[in-house]
Amino acid sequence: MQGVTYVPTDEQRRTVRAMSGLGIPQDDLATFLDIDKKKLRKHFRQELDRGSVEAATKVAQSLFRMATDGGSVAAAIFWMKARAGWREKHDGSGGASGDPADKSIEVLFHIVDPKEPGPPRPIIEPDFDQPISGLPQLDGRERD
Repeated sequence: MQGVTYVPTDEQRRTVRAMSGLGIPQDDLATFLDIDKKKLRKHFRQELDRGSVEAATKVAQSLFRMATDGGSVAAAIFWMKARAGWREKHDGSGGASGDPADKSIEVLFHIVDPKEPGPPRPIIEPDFDQPISGLPQLDGRERD
């Protein structure tokens, strides 16, 4: 009906927020509510915006929990790549050994203190030329 002001219900607001968070396109949301996209954006702007943020936050929390509780090595690696600047080094010559048949990768990282404010700083400044005492070396001998 023309001239009738559209007033969304609380249930519609919850539905739009949830569906938006799940990534449902606005075209589909408007169809579901039987309104046009312009009306959807006008009356549900906050729900459209917050739904996406709330969903992303839940996924980030879940990923962080999996990474920090030791439940998923893949989650931990993903988190470190996305948030702490880890990267895989590929120089085109093969794996970490330089042998084209070696398909291993070299991962560069810093060990950081999460209690320190500001950007991550290394806790340990690695000296890759010195062997680490008490750990087995690649040649199979232990060093002091």
